[in-house]
Amino acid sequence: MCLADGADDIEAAQRLRYHVFYEERHAQPSPEMAAVKRDLDGFDAICDHLLVIDDAHPSGAPTVVGTYRLLRRSVALAHGRFYTADEFDIGPLMTVEGELLELGRSCVAAEYRNRSTMQLLWRGIAIYLEHYDIQLMFGCASLDGTDIDMLKTQLAYLHHYHLAPEALRPVAVPERYVAMDLVAKDDLHATRALAELPPLVKGYLRLGGFVGDGAVVDKQFNTTDVCMIVKSDLITGRYRDRYEGGSGRGRGKAGDEGA
Repeated sequence: MCLADGADDIEAAQRLRYHVFYEERHAQPSPEMAAVKRDLDGFDAICDHLLVIDDAHPSGAPTVVGTYRLLRRSVALAHGRFYTADEFDIGPLMTVEGELLELGRSCVAAEYRNRSTMQLLWRGIAIYLEHYDIQLMFGCASLDGTDIDMLKTQLAYLHHYHLAPEALRPVAVPERYVAMDLVAKDDLHATRALAELPPLVKGYLRLGGFVGDGAVVDKQFNTTDVCMIVKSDLITGRYRDRYEGGSGRGRGKAGDEGA
């Protein structure tokens, strides 16, 4: 596990993202992206890119099998804005003192979607948090699909059980706002609704995460997005020990441990 070191590493992450988002999950690429088979945008040049690399990949060459895109507030402000601001009013988060971190473009190759790969990614994030003294993490997290009726139970569960405190609550931008309280709390089967959530969203919730008010349909990516917020001081000692233990600073091979 490491941060991208130069254009070749970033392009490898973009190729992985393209395969997962566009070829596997049927997002809609721009003509430019389709031509080069890379998921790319203007944020890639200013972000840090966390990589999990399999040095013993069957291809015979070290291969990026997992990635996260990381953008600190100090960098975002110097270059204009956060990616999340396209979908959510993140003004409340901007009142938090200290450094903030936007997480995005989380992506793992299908055959590496296991506990070991996610542990490597979260260990890298934990080290990054400590290094830059991050106070709060946030970003868009996706539910698969754009049919709100099919997602109403998941959205309602997040709204009723994990809504961010008002002082920290981003709100979906008005022109894209989709209400989340589509099922009354008393009518929800909370355990079942939690089980339906994507693993990444459940991971944020285990870290003490919250969601903003309202969801956003992203037709390009064929997803429905919520804004996740995780305060660094809510990451328990159990997670710090688990994800910060060991050196974890070099390239790491994703293992075969099941999720």
